[in-house]
Amino acid sequence: MLPLSQQTRSNRRLSSFSWRAPPRQPIFTAVQTRPLKKLISNLNILHHELSAGTGAALVSNCSAGLTTRVEKYRPSVLADVVGNKETVESLKRIAEEGNMPHLIISGLPGIGKTTSVLCLAHELLQDQFRDAVLELNASDDRGIDVVRNKIKQFAQKKVQLPPGRHKIVILDEADSMTPGAQQALRRTMEIYSNTTRFAFACNQSSKIIEPLQSRCAILRYNKLEDEEILKKLLQIIKLENIEYTNDGLEALIFTAEGDMRQAINNLQSTFYGYGFVNSDNVYKIVDSPHPLVIAKMLRLCIKGDLDQGLDILRSLWSKGYSAIDIVSTSFKVLKAMYDIDEESRLRVIKIVGFSHMRVLEGVSTYLQLSCMLAKIYELNDTVKLQA
Repeated sequence: MLPLSQQTRSNRRLSSFSWRAPPRQPIFTAVQTRPLKKLISNLNILHHELSAGTGAALVSNCSAGLTTRVEKYRPSVLADVVGNKETVESLKRIAEEGNMPHLIISGLPGIGKTTSVLCLAHELLQDQFRDAVLELNASDDRGIDVVRNKIKQFAQKKVQLPPGRHKIVILDEADSMTPGAQQALRRTMEIYSNTTRFAFACNQSSKIIEPLQSRCAILRYNKLEDEEILKKLLQIIKLENIEYTNDGLEALIFTAEGDMRQAINNLQSTFYGYGFVNSDNVYKIVDSPHPLVIAKMLRLCIKGDLDQGLDILRSLWSKGYSAIDIVSTSFKVLKAMYDIDEESRLRVIKIVGFSHMRVLEGVSTYLQLSCMLAKIYELNDTVKLQA
C-alpha cells in the first residue's frame, strides 16, 4: 500500500475531512491580522446598510434557472460593479457618450473584468445585446480559424443599431490567444472598425501583441479590497439566509485573496456541503492547510523548537497536502503575523519566497519544506516575538 503522501488528490480530500482543527477561534486573532479584525468589527454597520436596502437591487438581477451564486449575483449594470471605482467611472463615461473604443482590460482573475465589459455592452446596446454582441473565451477558441470564421462572420453581419453604436466582440482570457490568431485579428479590427469594436479581457496585457495594444485603450484593474469582498458576501448571505460565523467570513476572505469569484464559490460550496459557514468548514472545502496550524508551525521554529515544528509539517504532509499548499499558506500567514517586527518578518518571508520558487521549479519534496523550517529556525536568535 502506498504511503498517504503519494495518494491522489481526491484521496487527500477524503482524508482531510476527518481532520479536526485546533479549538475554534477567529483565525486572524491567532495570527494577529489587524486590518481584518477591524473589518469584522464593522459587521454591524454593514448589516445596518443591508437592512436599509443596499442589497435589494441584487434580487432583480437573478435568473431563476441559474444555480451558481457567481452567475446569480453577477452585476448587470456598471453601477453595481464592485471595486476599481476610477476605472469603472471611465467605462460609465464611455456608456454615456456611446462611442466605445477598442478596449483591453487587464488584471487578476475574479475582479470583474469580463463583468464590466458585459455591463458596458448591456448599457450601450440594451435590447440589441443578443444580436450585437459576440462573446468568446479565447482560452478555448484560441486559433487563427476562430478569427477567420466566427469573428469575421460576426463583423460582416448586419445589425440595426442606433446611431453611434457598434457591434461588440468580447474576447475573454485574450492573453491565451496564439500569436498567429492575434496577428490575423489586426486586419479584421481595421476593416470593420466602423461597425464593430473589440474588448479584450486578460490577466497580463503584455501577452497581447503590440500592434493590438496600440489600437486599444488599456484599463488596468486592481485586486479587490477585503472590505469590498466582505460587503458583497454579506449581501448574498442575507438574501440566501445562510448561517455563518465571523471566523467563517474571515476564512472566505483569506482564501479568496482578492478574488470575488473564488469567495462566492467557496461560500456556496461550504453552505451546500455543511449548511453552516465557519472556518473549519471553509478550509475543508478549499482543501488547504488551516492557517492556525501553519502559524503554530512557524512560531515553534522561530522560538527555537524545530522538532515540534517538523512534527506539524510531517502531519500536514501525511494528510496529503502538497508542498505548494503549505508554502503558499505559510506566506499568507506570515504577512499577517504582526507580533514579529517588520525587519524579522521580511527575512522569514524571504526564506519562504525562495522555497516557493524552488517548489514551482519542481523541487516539491518534504526535504525542501524541512529545509525551509530549518532556515527559519536559524533566525530564532534574531527574531523576537511580541508578547
